[in-house]
Amino acid sequence: MKVKRSERLIDMTHYLMEHPRELVSLTFFADRFQSAKSSISEDLVIVKDTFELRGVGTLQTVPGAAGGVKYIPGIKREYAKELIESLRTHVSHSNRLLPGGYLYMTDILGDIHLMNHVGKLFAAAFADQKIDVIMTVATKGIGIAHAVARYLGVPVVVVRRDSKVTEGSTVSINYVSGSSKRIQTMVLSKRSLAQGSRVLIVDDFMRAGGTAAGMKNLLEEFSATVAGVGIFIESEYGEERLIDNWISLLNLTGVDEKGKTIGVETGNYFDQVPSFLGEKKE
Repeated sequence: MKVKRSERLIDMTHYLMEHPRELVSLTFFADRFQSAKSSISEDLVIVKDTFELRGVGTLQTVPGAAGGVKYIPGIKREYAKELIESLRTHVSHSNRLLPGGYLYMTDILGDIHLMNHVGKLFAAAFADQKIDVIMTVATKGIGIAHAVARYLGVPVVVVRRDSKVTEGSTVSINYVSGSSKRIQTMVLSKRSLAQGSRVLIVDDFMRAGGTAAGMKNLLEEFSATVAGVGIFIESEYGEERLIDNWISLLNLTGVDEKGKTIGVETGNYFDQVPSFLGEKKE
């Protein structure tokens, strides 16, 4: 049964956003709505223009008989600044201070709206990369990993500190924690990651970069490639980091327990992301 154009546009938009970076043929939509491909093409132009206007991404056209369209997540620079400022405000609140200068972060990492911000920002930063899977380490990075994976349309694998019988056979490595200089262990199920995958590493916090470096070393056991590293909060560190390239949303500049203040600034996000929606790539 043929549907109205307004219904087509709504359903088409929903389908594309539910299947990010997935190639969808015009034939699929034509059959779905019993409409001519020329009408579908006109609808897709409207969807593309609206996506770009609203700052949610764009549509990428792939020509040829096997072609179609892909929804590519994106974000406008001014909107990215708003989201990061919102995250900075939440993190810098003085009631997060715990004894020893630690920060209480569980509520933020469990807030679906804030994690949606994080997922959108990282997805926009890495949308042009070929990414097969998101990797993080248990447990605090899991929410971030799933938020990013939702926008990029890829699965999540979780590195653990110890082996579990439910994981089957595993690969484990020892690594040196960059800040504490302690030897620690990472374990990953052999079934969770295909050989040769391109992996985006994400984590909630980084000081020296030991955990991220450990995950990179673990990926070598799977002949996998690191497509990028995304860090929610990095902390200022006086020594050389154990990794070279990463994108961070926030930078923890200092904690004053006596004065009950937390110094938080924007991370290197705007320095590392080459371009934003509506801008030409450098």
